[in-house]
Amino acid sequence: MPLLTHSQDDDEQYVLVASLDNAEVFQEFTITEDQVGLQINLTVLQDCLSIFGGSTVPGGMSTTLRLCYKGYGYPLTLFLEEGGVVTVCKIQTQEPEEPIDFEFCCTNVTNKVILLSESLKEAFSELDMTSEVLQIIMSPNQPYFRLSTFGNAGSAHYDYPKDSDMMELFHCTTRQSNRYRMALLTPSTKALALSCKVSVRMDSRGVLSLQYMVRNDDGQICFVEYYCCPDEEVNDDD
Repeated sequence: MPLLTHSQDDDEQYVLVASLDNAEVFQEFTITEDQVGLQINLTVLQDCLSIFGGSTVPGGMSTTLRLCYKGYGYPLTLFLEEGGVVTVCKIQTQEPEEPIDFEFCCTNVTNKVILLSESLKEAFSELDMTSEVLQIIMSPNQPYFRLSTFGNAGSAHYDYPKDSDMMELFHCTTRQSNRYRMALLTPSTKALALSCKVSVRMDSRGVLSLQYMVRNDDGQICFVEYYCCPDEEVNDDD
């Protein structure tokens, strides 16, 4: 059954329904319970999503996805449609693990900046990504907001003046210098590539929050948040 012909009655049997027709955010998202938790094998999900990967459909038609879940004990069902061909995948669900609670509270945020995403992309392209860590300095005084790496080619720094055109908001109350594992931050660059703005926050413990604002072609806006604990605290004066 083509995805667009699903009726409301079809959806009433599910506690979770989400659909999209591009690779950014869901255009439709319906949930009938206060909270729905499930766990699936990521490799299996990627295999399902790549069924139509690399194919070319006349007229440039893209793959649409409808994701449905009936509730505890049921599989996660994926309806993928491309060029009028519909593939149904059912993924066995597992008992969900408790998510890590970073206890990141807005009242404990000591420093915050909002940047245009293009600026952060430029910084990552110039820093040495062979570095094991990314050091972030946020301070009410110079260097204000600094990104540093320590890779095979040596140390590299990227500074943002607080009055930079790329800086939409600068609010730093105290100097903080922390290092974060690059391997943990790298996955967040996928959201960065789709975003137009990014909020960088740090709480009093040094926990980092990256909030990416993503706007799709229809003007719909969503936020992708990423949290990372510091690898080590740095108390230098660089």
